[in-house]
Amino acid sequence: MATRAASHHTLYQVSTATALVQGIYQGAVRVGTLREHGDLGLGTFENLDGEMVIVDGQFFQARSDGSVRECNDDVLSPFAVITRFAPDAAVTLTQDPDLSHLSSGFDRLRHSDNIFFALRVDGHFDYVHARAMCRTKEGVPLVEAAAVQPEFEFRDVEGTLVGFWTPEYAKALNVPGYHLHFVSADRTRGGHLLQCRGAGLRLQIQREGDYHIALPETEDFLKADLRRDPAADLAKAEGEKK
Repeated sequence: MATRAASHHTLYQVSTATALVQGIYQGAVRVGTLREHGDLGLGTFENLDGEMVIVDGQFFQARSDGSVRECNDDVLSPFAVITRFAPDAAVTLTQDPDLSHLSSGFDRLRHSDNIFFALRVDGHFDYVHARAMCRTKEGVPLVEAAAVQPEFEFRDVEGTLVGFWTPEYAKALNVPGYHLHFVSADRTRGGHLLQCRGAGLRLQIQREGDYHIALPETEDFLKADLRRDPAADLAKAEGEKK
């Protein structure tokens, strides 16, 4: 395992997880603006039109029809999280039988449950189970939208996972725990990660010292009731169906 001295990094986020749970999908920021704040991250698009995957400064949209395309700067997002990635530590997993094992690998690299971490995984995956949200009408709760999301199974694929680990106390702001999106090395397949397995996967992690949230000024956000605890709905919408 390689390590180096921790650096000071900023996590830049647009909107909150609670707003997304409540169905606030109106575009609040352009990809061109997000690009100014980092090179690794994830999010979604206006009207919940697919999954955003940010790798090496490139922005990709994994859509519900299974296609992946690179985004131009004018595309709008209602929720996104991004950082400049320069990892503090890394480890290679000889075997990774499932997502739980992958998470445990990152657990060993994390030194606290009280700060945010940016994550990246590169390598050959024997299996990836992912999903992509469908374009959804404004105001439809996230749990309802997620109930009809298309799911995909990819086998024998090179690719990258990007995402974040969020402390439990920040559950109103971001998805608590691990949240990862996948894109294949040829940039043709991707989505929100539900499950995976592989061998020789390289895990990299970065501590985030600052947390910056840009709150939308859209009418739906300003008038929404965001007092409700989103944790249960987030777990149901973001996780693998049992």
